Amino acid sequence: MLFSGPEQPHLCGTKENATMKIRFIFGAAFAAVAIATATPAVAHGGGEAVTPRFQQMIPNIPGKSLKALIVDYTPGRASAPHIHAKSAFIFGYVLSGEIESQVNDGPRRVYRAGESFYETPGSRHSISRNASKTRPARLLAVFVIDTDDKELTTPIK
Repeated sequence: MLFSGPEQPHLCGTKENATMKIRFIFGAAFAAVAIATATPAVAHGGGEAVTPRFQQMIPNIPGKSLKALIVDYTPGRASAPHIHAKSAFIFGYVLSGEIESQVNDGPRRVYRAGESFYETPGSRHSISRNASKTRPARLLAVFVIDTDDKELTTPIK
């Protein structure tokens, strides 16, 4: 039998719970964007600076947390190839400049300021770099991750 109306089952329990969870996640992500654009990242040397900006347990999704960080690339610089945590759903948003990315065996892609992307848990990131040799680039990365996971990335050997 097909369901319709208010009695339709939802994976999150009720329609209200699903709506509340979605609003919380997007609200936290937008708050992270506001915080990220208000304060510059601290450089760690090399061509990439990673600055944690926001971390919050998701109260209505036990065992999950939201973590946001800013990745600043100086012109022409890149992140080392890496694998993301097996629990991490990643939402990327380019704040400024252009970021070239290749995930798993997918094509290389350049994301420009205002564009976003999504990565699945355990993704292998072989390329993540500033596409420009003359202008800096800034990326907001929002992770939905198991609260117990401490390492967001592991270098590819």
